[in-house]
Amino acid sequence: MVRSCAALLAGLILATFTAAGLQAAEAKPATPVVAVFELHGQITDKPPAEDPLLGNIGAESLQSLLTRLKKAGKDEAVAAVVVLLDSVSLSTAQVEELRQTLREVGEKKPVYAHADSVTTKTYALLTAANRVSMSPTGDVWVNGLAMEELYVRGLLDMLGVQPEFLTCGKYKSAAEMFMRKESSPEALEMHNWLLDSLFTSVVDMIAVSRKVEPAVVKKWIDQGLYSSETAKEANLIDAVESREELLAFLKTTHGATLKLDKSFGKKKAPDIDLENPFAMMQIWAQLLSESQPTKSTKNAIAVVHIDGPIMLGKAESSLLGSSDGAYSESIRKALDKVADEPRIRAVVLRVDSPGGSATASEIMLKAVRNVQTQKPVIVSMGGVAASGGYYVSCRGSRIFADATTITGSIGVVAGKLATDAMWTRIGVNFDQLERGKRAGIMTSDKPWTADEKQELQKWMDSVYGVFKQHVVDGRGDKLKKPIEDMAGGRVFTGKQALELGLVDEIGSLNDAIAYTAKQVNLEDYEIRTFPEQKNFIEQLLADLGDQKKDDKRLSTGLWSAIAPALQTLDPERAAMIRQALLQLDCLQSERVMLTSPVLRLLDR
Repeated sequence: MVRSCAALLAGLILATFTAAGLQAAEAKPATPVVAVFELHGQITDKPPAEDPLLGNIGAESLQSLLTRLKKAGKDEAVAAVVVLLDSVSLSTAQVEELRQTLREVGEKKPVYAHADSVTTKTYALLTAANRVSMSPTGDVWVNGLAMEELYVRGLLDMLGVQPEFLTCGKYKSAAEMFMRKESSPEALEMHNWLLDSLFTSVVDMIAVSRKVEPAVVKKWIDQGLYSSETAKEANLIDAVESREELLAFLKTTHGATLKLDKSFGKKKAPDIDLENPFAMMQIWAQLLSESQPTKSTKNAIAVVHIDGPIMLGKAESSLLGSSDGAYSESIRKALDKVADEPRIRAVVLRVDSPGGSATASEIMLKAVRNVQTQKPVIVSMGGVAASGGYYVSCRGSRIFADATTITGSIGVVAGKLATDAMWTRIGVNFDQLERGKRAGIMTSDKPWTADEKQELQKWMDSVYGVFKQHVVDGRGDKLKKPIEDMAGGRVFTGKQALELGLVDEIGSLNDAIAYTAKQVNLEDYEIRTFPEQKNFIEQLLADLGDQKKDDKRLSTGLWSAIAPALQTLDPERAAMIRQALLQLDCLQSERVMLTSPVLRLLDR
């Protein structure tokens, strides 16, 4: 009996293993997936509104891109990641954050980078990959960095416009673009320490990734101009190959049946049956249902974006999008909502702003402090968080910045443009009456008198004092120097700001989120983005029956007149002029500004 039972058991075991072996033999091996990320166009800091029908239209946000890359790194079905570099616009801080994620993914699986042409910044990004290749005869221009600042005083002189500006702090150079034709000695000194820090950071990025000394990278940069072939000989890249040859390499390495997924991690749009006469009705029903807000029951960390110039009031939206800038009313409402929602356990304030309105900055900071009475607020600085951008950040319980973030610029600017001579030149005259000694202090007819300048400077000094006090109260004994030695409009990189105690840690937005989650003991949580962006259908419903007001802003009128020619001839400098016009916008509504100079890092 025992023998028969044993025989039966042995037979069952043998049959089981035989069946399993047959199934294993018959099962087809899983098709390896290679996630392909094409970097082109602009990578925005603030996530754009997602259309429920079409998904993200146009630019992708940095956070979306980083999230998709990290997902690819964790997905066991993904055998490798490929980054294809096209013509992409990235700040140095965005390069840092993308590099960090690529290096993290590269520790789990191969990351391959390929480009037809690179500059110093984009080369620094691609070196984070495990393998870097370039197209034959491609341009490898690693010729360093340069910086320029815009000056329009000569243009104003030609027009007969007299700029009048006062500042708090001799390094506060934001008004120099209107007042001077070249840098002041103080601004030149500041620009040099900024460029030195930025250059060192980029050199260090390349050196770490290519496993060479910084001196070798500097030698590469002094040489500057390489073809793909000479770059390979000098060890700047790993291979010279076309896109077709890259595909062949991938198939040889990861299997001939591999699948290229060019939309990995992106939300799929609904399928539309164009032959179905009721399809559009179904789509509209779906859009209407998806546009209704749903309450999440999951714990969350809110990421509140202060993105662009800081302005008073709220943006006027249309189906084409919102006005440029971070508006005080929109940010205040977003922070109030975040404070009141119990499922939101903490806040990361993501700041990518050169500043702007002093009053709007104070409104935002008050809203931040209101949130802090209920939950932690951690700050993450993007490409720039200077002047008003630093003002709204300085009370954060911990401040993260990238090494190449532009920050500081603690100072105040106020000014106007006196345009009487311009109008006289074209035969237009104005007759102005005033009641009150200083009734015309901010009118555009004439420059300030000595008395008006003295009174205005006194008023600005009080705003400047509030700014400095916020920094002292917010940073406390973390500050390494007296506030006067760090204020005065001085601008620093994130690396320099860390040494001065103006920020706490060098790290990305993801680092700030991870730190925040740990502070409130969250392991399973979602990220919610504020201010909440309206998608196409939400905008349409909001705007039904409401005619959009004409945008009377100064920049809109001037920009529409000069933009086509400038953008064709010199698009990068045209963008600087656009920024200058936005600063003039702020002057139309407010006369005191917490704004930083318009600088451009040249990388080509």
